[in-house]
Amino acid sequence: MSEAALARLHAAAFAGRARGWTAAEIAALAQAPGALLVEGAPPVGFALLRVVADEAELLTIAVDPAHQARGVGAALLARAEALARARGAAAMLLEVEAGAAPARTLYARAGYGAVGSRRDYLGAGRDSLILRKPL
Repeated sequence: MSEAALARLHAAAFAGRARGWTAAEIAALAQAPGALLVEGAPPVGFALLRVVADEAELLTIAVDPAHQARGVGAALLARAEALARARGAAAMLLEVEAGAAPARTLYARAGYGAVGSRRDYLGAGRDSLILRKPL
């Protein structure tokens, strides 16, 4: 998908919860050293991560709202983890809004555990959790 299509998908996936990333932001992150873009097939979701040394960070995972709760996010996450392992990552980190119950359920089922939190990180009253999983 083009960066513009990814930006539209990201905006739709996070509508009402967060500002979607722009095409320029997605392009810059995807072109950064160690970045990996994982697209779903069919293209109804994507994950963006980066691997630095032996650690990976999931930057975002976005699924078209019409395809959420159908295993797309779990499949993207599993592919992202496999790519990170192949690049030498021993662990994956991510940050999730504390109130995002569906996302937290996805990560808990995949074996992620909380290792920290950030108060008001996503705005007033919107705390985030830092999650980690050994790969």
